Amino acid sequence: MNTEIKAVHFSLNEQTKEYLEKKITRIHNAENMIVDLLFTLTKDKDFSAEVTVNFRWGHSIHLKEQDFELNPAIDKLMDKLDAKIAKEKEKVKEKRPGGKLNVKEL
Repeated sequence: MNTEIKAVHFSLNEQTKEYLEKKITRIHNAENMIVDLLFTLTKDKDFSAEVTVNFRWGHSIHLKEQDFELNPAIDKLMDKLDAKIAKEKEKVKEKRPGGKLNVKEL
């Protein structure tokens, strides 16, 4: 799984980067399904956290969250990402013969 973190209109300090990497470990069970995980953190009037996830079977999703603080925006984004990944797993499971999820074959 390739992970890219990009900051726009501000410098991303090491502490925030470590916080985000710690949050990414929540989805380690889906690492074999994800090709790319691209984060964009933007500061305008408030903070915006976006992620684009590219799955092995060619599907991609884009999620975005905003908050006045960066860490709560990251938390909200990761909660959404957890739910989306679970939903994608179920979709793939439903389409597979027998309803079993075997990502290694994909």
